[in-house]
Amino acid sequence: MEKESLNLLKTKCGETNYKKLENLNNPELINFITKYVKHCNPDSVFVCTDTKEDADHIRNTAIKNKEEIPLAISGHTIHFDGYYDQGRDKEVTKYLLPPGIDLGPLNAIEKKEGLNEIHDILKNIMEGRELFVCFFCLGPTNSKFSIAACQLTDSAYVAHSEIILYRRGYEEFKRKTPKEYFRVVHSAGVLENNVSKNIDKKRIYIDLEDYIVYSTNTQYAGNTVGFKKLSLRMAIYKASKENWLAEHMLIMGIYGANNRKTYFAGAFPSMCGKTSTAMLGGETIVGDDLAYIKNMNGMMRAVNIECGIFGIIQDVNPAGDPLIWDVLNKPGDIIFSNVLMAEKGKLFWLGDGREIPKKGINYSGEWFDGKKDSKGNTIPHAHKNARYTIGLSGLKNCDPELDNPRGVEVQGIIYGGRDSDTTCPVQQSFDWNHGVIIAGAALESETTAATLGKEGIKTFNPMSNIDFVSIPLGKYIENHIQFGKGLNKTPVIFSVNYFLRNKEGKFLNTKEDKHVWLKWAELRLHGDVKAIKTPTGYIPKYEDLKKLFKDVLNKNYTEKDYIEQFTLRVQENIKKIDRITEIYKTKVLDTPDILFKVLADQKQRLEEAAKKSGDYIPPANL
Repeated sequence: MEKESLNLLKTKCGETNYKKLENLNNPELINFITKYVKHCNPDSVFVCTDTKEDADHIRNTAIKNKEEIPLAISGHTIHFDGYYDQGRDKEVTKYLLPPGIDLGPLNAIEKKEGLNEIHDILKNIMEGRELFVCFFCLGPTNSKFSIAACQLTDSAYVAHSEIILYRRGYEEFKRKTPKEYFRVVHSAGVLENNVSKNIDKKRIYIDLEDYIVYSTNTQYAGNTVGFKKLSLRMAIYKASKENWLAEHMLIMGIYGANNRKTYFAGAFPSMCGKTSTAMLGGETIVGDDLAYIKNMNGMMRAVNIECGIFGIIQDVNPAGDPLIWDVLNKPGDIIFSNVLMAEKGKLFWLGDGREIPKKGINYSGEWFDGKKDSKGNTIPHAHKNARYTIGLSGLKNCDPELDNPRGVEVQGIIYGGRDSDTTCPVQQSFDWNHGVIIAGAALESETTAATLGKEGIKTFNPMSNIDFVSIPLGKYIENHIQFGKGLNKTPVIFSVNYFLRNKEGKFLNTKEDKHVWLKWAELRLHGDVKAIKTPTGYIPKYEDLKKLFKDVLNKNYTEKDYIEQFTLRVQENIKKIDRITEIYKTKVLDTPDILFKVLADQKQRLEEAAKKSGDYIPPANL
């Protein structure tokens, strides 16, 4: 390292902060930090260790800078993103690819060109700002699963969010002196009214080779908290080389007979019930979003790479989500974003079940009932993608194995999306390959407010990971097939669908019914109940569901409801197979042959069933 650059780093850090870096004994790390201190040119550098004092400095700075506003309940703050910075921005999120590398139809830019562009934007972008150097561990500390991570950001809000969401990693860096680790360079850019001004220069670029994420001119956490979905892309790339899986999955424990606890992993696109599934009352949560999965002595074991939740707050209410509601209404380190702040700092969001105030402050600034934006659209009091950021340890149902370095054994996998017309509420796949392909690789779901663009469009979303798969999709599917072959006992795979409707458009499930579907899955996994074999998988028997509805929800479950929910919709299923087959034939590189065989076999079973029993087959005729 040139002496001039090192002296600059020392000056920007000051003696105390430079000593923190020096104690890590990692020259490569210091070179990386020095490069961006020199290039981005902050006024000062703060190095965050694992101490409470350092975390408090960042949180207090977020309030001092007005990136966050303190609320009446101790520890609570609210943050507002810009009006046009309310979700993951796919258009400007790109991979930096070297010449000759083809990942298929992914949003990419030639690496040299992209690096030149992003570095032009980053030049002196932090003038007048404080740079926060933060260290994290993705997964439990001292674990074979985990990846060391370092983020550079000039946003105290982003750093504060990460302190809540991730395990602290300064001591982990000191212990391991990692040569390979995930890195993020972020700047919110010029702020106007405390939000990113130059969103036309918003860029989120991902360098898979060097494991670096660059993010500029944005504050929304999905674009800036680099160790969520941005690093998931790097983890998928890394996992593919090392024969493990990085997944967009919850991990939860479901109780059965004699206090038996069985761990499930589950993949759901945003706003499809993922967090509410992970938070089911009476069960335990290990994680609601991201999982690293490895073969450990023939068993599938998984860890949550996070220790917190960046959750969608829409529809969180005391009746439907009592555990989250409890945490959101008691003291603790919690950040709310893009909800309505009314008088006395009281917060309101969509679907909370309370009377909406006539005025307040939200992501559009001063808000009043009937306010419209520049395009004449009515602005709701809170955004559909408004969020809360909490630590998992504050939840009453936090699983004691959250920080186990060995993770937990996964015995069941759940895939679910928004599907109004095809898939029944719950069914078990025939085997690993059938589940990976039919439940996972063929997953479709309607778009939501968590990504920018139109809502309500049914989209192809294999494993709920389509936005984050950083390798050819065919290779990604093949990795899952091969992973199962290496296990002594493969987990049982289920599909769930909380959004099935009848012909009049009425939902056939209530929000609470999901608890029954998962309890049935737990029973099936242990062989405690029998099932009906259909052309698409195994479905529950009415008698078992009737008992579960009474035991779990104290509800009467009618045979009429059962028939309506579990009638096989033959033509809808065939159309879906045709859609999925066409996608893999025309748009996916190197699709494994087994995918086409499994799809074709299922189509043949459906066609034979239709010839025998018609297009809508009730369970009694299956």
